[in-house]
Amino acid sequence: MALGLNDLLLTPIYLGIFYGLAFAVRGQVTNAYTRRYFIPALTLKFVGAIALGLIYTYYYNGGDTINYYDQAGVIYHAFGDSFAAGFKLLTTNGDYDPSIAKYADQIPWFGRGSNEYFVLRVAAFFALLDFNTYTVTGLFFALVSFSGIWAMYMTFAKIRPAIYKELAVAVFFIPSVFFWGSGLMKDSLCLGALGWIFYAFYRGAVEKRDLLRCFIIAFLAVVPIVATKIYILLAFLPPALLWVVNENNARIRNSTVRLVAKPLFFAVGGALAFFAATRLTAGDDRFDLDKIGERSKITSEYLYQVSVAQQGSAYNLGKLDGSLGSMVKLAPQAIFVSLFRPFLWEARNPVMLLSAIEALYFLWFTLNILYRNGLFRTLRLISTTPVLTLCFVFSLIFAFAVGTSTSNFGTLVRYKIPLMPFYLCGLLITRSMSEPAKRRAAAPALRPALR
Repeated sequence: MALGLNDLLLTPIYLGIFYGLAFAVRGQVTNAYTRRYFIPALTLKFVGAIALGLIYTYYYNGGDTINYYDQAGVIYHAFGDSFAAGFKLLTTNGDYDPSIAKYADQIPWFGRGSNEYFVLRVAAFFALLDFNTYTVTGLFFALVSFSGIWAMYMTFAKIRPAIYKELAVAVFFIPSVFFWGSGLMKDSLCLGALGWIFYAFYRGAVEKRDLLRCFIIAFLAVVPIVATKIYILLAFLPPALLWVVNENNARIRNSTVRLVAKPLFFAVGGALAFFAATRLTAGDDRFDLDKIGERSKITSEYLYQVSVAQQGSAYNLGKLDGSLGSMVKLAPQAIFVSLFRPFLWEARNPVMLLSAIEALYFLWFTLNILYRNGLFRTLRLISTTPVLTLCFVFSLIFAFAVGTSTSNFGTLVRYKIPLMPFYLCGLLITRSMSEPAKRRAAAPALRPALR
């Protein structure tokens, strides 16, 4: 069992240390308006990490987070036998080595190209700091995730300061996001990394400040995503570059120069996006355009069959024949299922019921904005506001990707959390830009400093 006496004894101690560090740095990363959300948001991440461990241990009786802990424990115990062996397990990219074979044989996720082995190595590193205590390792993951989403929040708050309160709810308080994105899971690392990439794009490419620092941050943040869920980066890069192009083009004062420069910016941005995507996926058959339809078909059918066999929460969008064209045909259904399902009557357990309530709220909020603004005015606002273009294009691309390759609501709930803060922030910014001028003027004028 992952949870034991160490968890009861050490968790309060490490929580005290983490909160001490949080209070020490709070003044450096907040301002008078955002300060109030720092500790509550961090607390929610810690609650999510602990709750994830309890539910997987006592409700699901095992699962990915427990497997990560158990296999990371092999690396931790290897250090007790031989520092050299432990260090090699911690730093290897998965290549076979006779000196660590007896440990590698105990790690089913060991191997080159294993998305899970990166998470094992991170967990093992934290295990060395917390005496291999599951809950504390989960708190470390929550801390890493929180650092990135705080950077995400401060970026959104600087872009649209008048609604800093609503943006805090969108980034920190979506139940699925703080539950699935806080504990010992891939999702925690990826969510935190995505927040830092978003920050680095805005600070470096839009504001053009701290360029070297932003490049280093982006480079370090890309590592866990490439190692575990590269499709997040593939979905984010094109709209992020489009965002940068639009922001920089809008700052050209001369309308003639702006008109001439826009196609050039688009060409350069498109070339960079294509180069980055092809370089990131070089040698990886899973993301070859010729095979991506086939991979999605295989994954979708497998998850559907497993879900049906276990009487789980399967869904079926339609026929996938392994071609990219068949995926595109299912795009509307895939996007809808990712954003607005499961419906309340499709929930099979308390965790899914929470997701169904969230999906219902997303549907209501979306329809409310379309009703108030009208479809064409809303589309015009999105197309002419760079940050809205980023939020909605990324959300739609990501919703399409996970919706077509996942045929199980239980899996979809976890996979879709990277898009949820961006989609909800996009809705909130759209609503605020559509409000009467008097109400906008009454909002506090603030420009939170990005640290």
